[in-house]
Amino acid sequence: MSRAFLLVMDSAGIGGAPDAGEFFNGEVPDTGSNTIGHIAEACAAGRAEEGRSGPLKLPNLDRLGLGRAIALASGLEAPGLDAAPEGAWGAATEVSNGKDTPSGHWELAGVPVPWDWHYFPKEVPAFPTEVTRALMQAAGTDGILGNRHASGTAVIEEEGPEHMSTGWPICYTSVDSVLQIAAHEERFGLDRLLDMCREVAPLLHDMKVGRVIARPFVGDEKTGFTRTANRRDFAIAAPGRTLLDAAKGAGRDVHAVGKIGDIFSMRGVTDLRKGPDDRLMGHLSDLVDEAADGALVFANFVEFDTNFGHRRDVSGYARHLEWFDAELGKILPRMREGDLLLVTADHGNDPTFSGTDHTRERVPVLCHGFGARELGLMGFTEVGGLVARHLDIPAPDPDAQP
Repeated sequence: MSRAFLLVMDSAGIGGAPDAGEFFNGEVPDTGSNTIGHIAEACAAGRAEEGRSGPLKLPNLDRLGLGRAIALASGLEAPGLDAAPEGAWGAATEVSNGKDTPSGHWELAGVPVPWDWHYFPKEVPAFPTEVTRALMQAAGTDGILGNRHASGTAVIEEEGPEHMSTGWPICYTSVDSVLQIAAHEERFGLDRLLDMCREVAPLLHDMKVGRVIARPFVGDEKTGFTRTANRRDFAIAAPGRTLLDAAKGAGRDVHAVGKIGDIFSMRGVTDLRKGPDDRLMGHLSDLVDEAADGALVFANFVEFDTNFGHRRDVSGYARHLEWFDAELGKILPRMREGDLLLVTADHGNDPTFSGTDHTRERVPVLCHGFGARELGLMGFTEVGGLVARHLDIPAPDPDAQP
């Protein structure tokens, strides 16, 4: 049986979303955002020279059709991305009313989000009394810190000293439908933090808040505070039968690499492998050799988004794209006959754009194992359908029971 490898470059959009004007970074609509396209332009113009130099070099992704996909999605001829495709290529458009991780991944897996997410207001305090009380009860404290929109790294630096003194958890949100809880792994305790998130998650999910995220950190006021790799997302479950559910239901192995297990609440997952992106690439390399016939490998590489997109670090994003491309070049020759490897994204996060939020964009659909052909414009859900057909399993169904 054939295998399928579905790789998500988190936030690596390619512009052109027809409804981009309905989504905003602050007061600025997302119209014209183009994550990879604008990075390529910045590199060609010499504006992305930190830790790298020259035009954006993505030979393997471009041979799969990346340059053509960008042009199809947005009309932009990205500098340096002009190879004749050897893979099947297209661009996908999202319909869910969100430019966030759960919306993008669920829809790629065949299940669009059928509701509007709840977002907390940009006020202080940001959380309603009911939520604040639940947070204090779950933490066993007399109060919480933060209670506002904040950058995750900044709020830890700002509130870290008081957290170390009082033991109160740092609770904050962002423009995403999310409640994040940061706490020191030793002063507060990692297990205690995870238990706290697990306890409050049902209340937040009932409100249609997409995720409660544990954000553990270490360090002290003198040396500085640093977030660890022990992040954990407690996500609301997808409402229909996803690609993962279909694969597991058909008796296939489903390997979740990176955040995939958290995004899908571990439903449909038979094997979980986590870590930073370099370790995830090692897991992916291992699975090329180890995954059984008929297996689905679903991987998310999040550092494009967290380390470079939100921080508007153009050079860093370009470096990470080039790293990913080089690693992909080592993996592609090792794929078995009949394997499908599909590279895509879940939304945009244009580091050249206004603000610090995700950007509403189309995403690339780049396939190895389908021959060289244009797939055209498609919906996110068609990605999951394409993978399901390749694996010869039932199609994802948003109306079916998992």
